[in-house]
Amino acid sequence: MSSSRMKKEALRYHEKPTPGKIEVIPTKKHASQRDLSLAYSPGVAEPCLEIQKNPTDVYKYTAKSNLVGVISNGTAVLGLGNIGPLASKPVMEGKGLLFKIFADIDVFDIELDVTDVDKFVETVKAISPTFGGINLEDIKAPEAFEIERRLKEELDIPVMHDDQHGTAIISAAALKNAIELVHKDISKVIIVVSGAGAAAISCTKLYMKLGAKAENIIMCDSKGVIRADRDNLNSHKKQFATNRDLHTLEEAMVNSDVFIGLSKGGIVSTEMLQSMAKDPIVFALANPNPEIDYKTAIKSRDDIIMATGRSDNPNQVNNVLGFPFIFRGALDVRATGINEAMKMAAVHALAALAKESVPEQVNIVYDEINLTFGKEYIIPKPFDPRLIYTIPPAIAKAAMDSGIAKNPITNWSKYRDDLMERLGTGNKLIRILHNRARAKQKKIIFAEADHLDVLKAAQIVSDEKIGIPILMGNTEIINELKEEIGFTADLEIVDPKTKEETKRRNKFAEIFWKARQRKGFTLLAAQKIMRERNYFSAMMVNEGYADAMITGYSRNYSSVIKPMFELIGKEDGVSRVAACNIMLTKKGPMFLADTTININPTAEHLAKITQMTSNLVKLFGQKPNIAMLSFSNFGASSAKETTKISEAVKFIHDNYPKVIVDGPVQADFAFNSELLKDKFSFSKLIGKKTNVLIFPNLDSANITYKMMKQVYGAESIGPIMLGFKKPVHILQLGASVDEMVNMAAIAVIDAQEKDKIINKKK
Repeated sequence: MSSSRMKKEALRYHEKPTPGKIEVIPTKKHASQRDLSLAYSPGVAEPCLEIQKNPTDVYKYTAKSNLVGVISNGTAVLGLGNIGPLASKPVMEGKGLLFKIFADIDVFDIELDVTDVDKFVETVKAISPTFGGINLEDIKAPEAFEIERRLKEELDIPVMHDDQHGTAIISAAALKNAIELVHKDISKVIIVVSGAGAAAISCTKLYMKLGAKAENIIMCDSKGVIRADRDNLNSHKKQFATNRDLHTLEEAMVNSDVFIGLSKGGIVSTEMLQSMAKDPIVFALANPNPEIDYKTAIKSRDDIIMATGRSDNPNQVNNVLGFPFIFRGALDVRATGINEAMKMAAVHALAALAKESVPEQVNIVYDEINLTFGKEYIIPKPFDPRLIYTIPPAIAKAAMDSGIAKNPITNWSKYRDDLMERLGTGNKLIRILHNRARAKQKKIIFAEADHLDVLKAAQIVSDEKIGIPILMGNTEIINELKEEIGFTADLEIVDPKTKEETKRRNKFAEIFWKARQRKGFTLLAAQKIMRERNYFSAMMVNEGYADAMITGYSRNYSSVIKPMFELIGKEDGVSRVAACNIMLTKKGPMFLADTTININPTAEHLAKITQMTSNLVKLFGQKPNIAMLSFSNFGASSAKETTKISEAVKFIHDNYPKVIVDGPVQADFAFNSELLKDKFSFSKLIGKKTNVLIFPNLDSANITYKMMKQVYGAESIGPIMLGFKKPVHILQLGASVDEMVNMAAIAVIDAQEKDKIINKKK
């Protein structure tokens, strides 16, 4: 994406539809007068009086227990420097967003127009009763050290400057594992640190806690090696001053074992890497450009272990692996601080997690056959679902063991379950889909690219490297629209009606005619029909000119799906094509089928739809727990509408006993395991979180998913076509840009999976 394009998109993202990235949402009912009288006057007086009598009840009656203040004065923002409190606000809101989506922690971002240390500390202390914890952010050194030190001493809630400790914790976990892999002794390795700011100093201190020796550490700043004989060193740099006769970074790296870069991009050469000792460990963590490019580094030495801060390289040192989960554990035991024991607990927990078997969901996201502990996997991936229930318990236990937990956990099994429930939001699935699509891009036809919204979706798919769009439609219109929206990527544009496409159009027509000549088609009719974009697009996919396609934005569903049945056909062994919508709800992704194809499926068809939907769910690394819905429960009615569901369930139970499916069941029972257990103790869904709904007919499925979308604001991905031989997916009329982007990601993943099946057969 061009810098001007990125600027425009970033500004639009922050401005529309509502300025900023966060909002406050009520957690209690507030519709009636009674609700309001409880929420405010006179009812609110009661918790106020209880808190006055017992101040710790503030955690019981208010949001303090799950509220973190992200506080900055904007003096050291990302790579932007001292840009001030107002300009730092988008970053602080972004930090709040990460807290919420990764650990379900609420945030108020506070930007202080204060640079004086005393005033900053006084201000934060004055507002601290609001919060359960304080995350200090983007404060320049050396003031950051003093501010954090004083607040930790003077407040009885967790305080952490993430710029200092976040990178330190994640990189320390990675370093621990890397040193283990190369069979070296951390007390003997020579560590070169490029950078002497808050992050570099905090990292180095934590490495020493792991066992690194001060005499083996060489730290460099912009003036070169920090030597004991240098003048004007502050107290923080002095503690790392060396007596070695070294002056430059280049000299320092000779025969060193470890390089830690927390400075600026492009300052390390291949010659400098080659001067390092055997099996060097290189963490080039400058963002967005590391001290040395990943590919350049691994080409220069085959014995290197390399990490960067970038998501497109293995071993990403990403602070999001740490701060959300550290605060989660600290808040949950009401810790009075974040001490060294808790930070080290995070280091060891992260390091240990990287050595465990990786869930298939993570392999799928990163398009890996089997991620295993080794040179290219020394720390967990940010999308690893185990982080939420692995790191917080380690933090909580460390807080308890070190005597600073005011609310100790007694039931660890329940706590783990509670943590797993916190991240039910389905938006995580979108990040997973996009990330997986990027791993192996495919050519995808946008069959209505001469519509502005469709072209915008194609632009995002191209910019985000989700896939490689082929733009189908009127070339002149597409080029005009591209210019209008600043879409500069040089992509293939196809207009099947033009002279340029005559040869390919005739070729497609002949193939189609030979397949359909005994079904009333003449060659002339085939040639005519190939001028239609959906027929031409489908044939491009059939003949290998493209890997997938999406269509349906501007035309009704029945007219768009007809060419797919005539040209694409069903997969081997599939008797019935179906469709599934993924609804992204607060309780996690829900898979609904069949939402668009089968009007009144038979028992046999329902069984097949269930099997295909189950396979789709597994494709996304989810475990399907399937409820086949009805107006009655388990044979309470003998109506034909329910008996066909009973027959379908019996067929699956008899032939696929490992599949978790049950019905016919009413929707409330499907989602309420206790209710189900009380009334129908035999059900396979007891103790399971239902995430797949199979509907008895198209009416109920289509109405339900559209109501969820419009009334409750659930985001929809789909309808996803199930059973076609090729990756073709049909949008709902007037689909949004985001919906089209998500469907494009689905289409790319579908193409990836179909390739795997073909390769297996070979």
